[in-house]
Amino acid sequence: MMRILFRIRLVIAIASVALSLSAVPLQAAPPVKVFILAGQSNMEGAGRVEGDPKRNGGKGSLSYLAANSEKFKHLKDKDGKWIARDDVSIWYLGRKGKLAPGFGAKGSSIGPELGFGHVVGEAFEEPVLLIKTAWGGKSLQKDFRPPSSGGEVGPYYIEMVKHVKVVLADLKKLFPDVAAVGYEIAGFGWHQGWNDGCGMPATLEYEKNLANFIRDVRKEFGVEKLPFVIADSGFGGVNQKVERRLKIRAAQAAPAKYPEFKGNVVCVQTESFFRSPEESPSRQGYHWNGNAETYYLIGESMGEAIKKLCGK
Repeated sequence: MMRILFRIRLVIAIASVALSLSAVPLQAAPPVKVFILAGQSNMEGAGRVEGDPKRNGGKGSLSYLAANSEKFKHLKDKDGKWIARDDVSIWYLGRKGKLAPGFGAKGSSIGPELGFGHVVGEAFEEPVLLIKTAWGGKSLQKDFRPPSSGGEVGPYYIEMVKHVKVVLADLKKLFPDVAAVGYEIAGFGWHQGWNDGCGMPATLEYEKNLANFIRDVRKEFGVEKLPFVIADSGFGGVNQKVERRLKIRAAQAAPAKYPEFKGNVVCVQTESFFRSPEESPSRQGYHWNGNAETYYLIGESMGEAIKKLCGK
């Protein structure tokens, strides 16, 4: 009889524990942190992943950096293969996957997304998604012209917004392995300016257009004070003397000083990231001489800035 009573009590106890556990709500997966990256060819990215040994011994390529600099060793695993981050995904005009080298303008190059993604991936516990929309040879005056600047809205402004919204509407299908419920647009990165710096009219209009661009992007995505980081056009480095180029840089830095943008817009300086042709895979002059270190450092600097704006 005692044995029967004991068994009954044991069953009741187990049932009670099971009921109490089932009453505790399961913690929902966090929303994915979305960062939008946009601009022209320098956001696309021409930083060479593999260098040509016959050209400066491969200097300036990502492979050279990973082999010769402690700072870049984290990009490869113990077997010498490029690491793809499990916590950071990227979509770039239809190309998608885990963040790794190869999401530049070509599969053989990188842009700022690599350094940026590594910084925000470390900063946030939530999964991260980078949505990159960039096209070469585009101006802010015409191609990305924001609605608030008047005139015809830039076709690539329209394309940028469309692409981002299409990706966000189809997250589960595009990234089924990202364990997240919903999304939060957490920041915006902008690296552009070459084309506007080719003529004084566009140069003189740049500050107004950039301020309007920030306001309009925030309206488009419904985030009133969306953290916004601008990487200025520092190509040429400290020796840049062309007036138009210097004025573009001043225009890029100006909005961050507006009262309405205080604490939510930052412009990072990039002139110190310029590398000479002798340290680089090419001597183009533009596209940062194809130097992967330059592109990585620009992205890293942008990531550090957005991290601070997000309070991390």
